[in-house]
Formats: sequence, structure tokens, C-alpha cells
Amino acid sequence: MRKICVVTGTRADYGLLYPVIKKIKLSTKLTLQLIATNAHLSSNFGMTYKQIEQDGFVLDAKIDNLFSSDEITSIPKSTGLALSLLSKSFEKLRPDVILILGDRYETHAAATAAMLMKIPIAHIHGGESTEGAVDEYIRHSITKMSFLHFCSTEFYRKRVIQMGENPNRVFNTGAPGIDNVLNLKLLTKSQLESELNWKLSSKNALFTYHPATLSDNNILSDLKRIFKTLSKFNMNILFTFANADSGGSIINKEIENFCLKNNKKYKVVKNLGQVKYLSAMRCVDLIIGNSSSGIIEAASFHVPVVNIGDRQNGRLRNENVIDCSIESLKESINIALSDVFLSKCQKIENIYGKGNASEVIIQKLEQQLLSQKKIFFDL
Repeated sequence: MRKICVVTGTRADYGLLYPVIKKIKLSTKLTLQLIATNAHLSSNFGMTYKQIEQDGFVLDAKIDNLFSSDEITSIPKSTGLALSLLSKSFEKLRPDVILILGDRYETHAAATAAMLMKIPIAHIHGGESTEGAVDEYIRHSITKMSFLHFCSTEFYRKRVIQMGENPNRVFNTGAPGIDNVLNLKLLTKSQLESELNWKLSSKNALFTYHPATLSDNNILSDLKRIFKTLSKFNMNILFTFANADSGGSIINKEIENFCLKNNKKYKVVKNLGQVKYLSAMRCVDLIIGNSSSGIIEAASFHVPVVNIGDRQNGRLRNENVIDCSIESLKESINIALSDVFLSKCQKIENIYGKGNASEVIIQKLEQQLLSQKKIFFDL
């Protein structure tokens, strides 16, 4: 039985990893090991490790590494502590493979510890680009430490190969988040309203906004301008918390203050969880913010997305995405809600896959030969 150690640090990456984790647990050839780190252990983000346990998974380790501060040193400190604590967990668990997803600092810590301990790494969502966030550098760095690569499109597969990775170890699996869209039992509108204790209206939006960590813009000023624009629309808006990057707590505080002004029209939830989040995406008329979920999963619901700023610059878009500045937010929302654009969204086939990513990933984890040694592949 090959031991696969999955490391998750946030509600977001856990949601995307969920279908893969579930299939690892069911596999007759793989043994699941699971570690929760970072925001999962933070009360500010809803102590989401409990959701993992409620889903029926056993956590082999809980890594409490997050320094909850917007100081410039908080992320390096959180990363360093994660690296130290994860190395102890890896030593105890002795996994055959470390499976990680994405591009966050705690993910980089897991990759660094595994690489230095000669444990092969399997990486999901490599080859992508987010030019407005430090995630851009982290993602490509993880690619160079990883042995197996599970990419969300053929374009990204080719980019990973361009980075010197052997094509025999780089696979176009599609995005595992699409598996959730198609396979999870989502809530109806009335069920979602009951769960939220909040009523949807004739027009509704889901708002998810994270720090653009390479931007010099004033987050507080940007949010005030965004909220001023949103308040002009006769639309109920469901807000979710930002992630645990520098500036995230500022965003969360401002969202809470904004929602207090009209708690019938606006609702904020720290952590919706995967089922409620995807259910909300299906029930609303529009998604607003700068989250990767708007770029990747939203197209499977045929819902319009208004993507603010440059955080997601470089990622492949489906045609349901409208990129805008804060200055053009009002105009972009009006376009997104127009009959012409809504009709266009209904015809979209999501470029990020058809919902079988986890099956392909499990097959490769079961069958691929593993090694920590790699030779640079020249084109």
C-alpha cells in the first residue's frame, strides 16, 4: 500500500482536494495520510479542520503555524514554523508521496520539507499563472521540487514541460474542483437560505476577494470604492472571508463593517464550506471578486463573473469572465447581468475539465514509478 500524505492549509485547497482525498481513502492500493495546517487551525478562519473531521477523515497531524498578523514578517514566520513542524510529521508518518495543491506559502513549506527529506512530491494545478500575487513565484518553485504533475489544462501541461519537467510525469487531468461541481449533492435555493439564515432576492451575487499580494494599492481605499459601487445595485450579496495572506484581516474587517449597515441585503460568512459555497455559486446571478473559483469553477454553473484587478492575470479564462478595474466595476456588473451576456454564458463548455480529474490523479498515484531524482528535460 503506497502511503499518500495530503497536506491542506485552507478551506479553499481542502475543497478542491476533497474528491481526491475521498478516492485515496477508497483505493485498494493507496493509504491516506492527512495533515491540516495554517488557516485550518485558526479561529479567525472558522477552525475548519473540524469540517475535515466531520467529512469522515482522520487527521494524522494538526500543524498550528499561522501568525495572525498583517505585519510583513508574519508570512515568513508562518512558513518557517510550518516547515519545522511538517518535517517532524513527515518523519513520523514516513509517507511514500506528498500530495499538495496550488501555490500558497504553507504548501511551499510542505514541498520544501518533503524535497529535503527525499520524499517524492505530487503537485496539482502547476503551470498556471497569477501575476498579481506572490503565489506566482511559489507555484513555479513547487513545480521544480515536484516529481508528478497534475495540470488543469493542456496549455498548463505544456508550460510545466517547458520548465524542464519530463512529459512522462506531467498529466492534463483537468481541475479537481470541477469534480465537486458535477458530483457533490448541492443545496437547493431554499436549503441554502435555511443554512445561511438569510433570504436571497430577485438578484444576488457572491463576493470573494483576496489580497493581491504583489500590489502596492491601498487595500482599505480599494475596498471602500468597491463597496460604494456595490451599494448602488439593488442586489443581495453573500460575502465570504479572504484568505490568510497579508492584508486578509483588513478585508475581513471591512466586509463585516459593510454588512452591518444592511444585514438583510448583505450577509458575511467566515467559511461556507465546499457544499454551501458551490451551492451559492449555482444560486446567484453573479460572482464578484478576484478568486480563482470565479476563473475555474464558475463556468460549470454558466454564471457570469466580474473579476476585479490583476490578481488572476495570466490565468486562462472561460468566456463568462469580465475583467475590470475598480473604476469600471459598475459598468462591468451591468454588462454581466445583461441578457446578451447571460445567454453567452449558457453556451460555455468549461476549459478546466469535465469532472474526472480525481479519477486520473488516483490512477497515476497508484501506477507511476516514483523517485526523488530528476533530470532536466530540454525541449
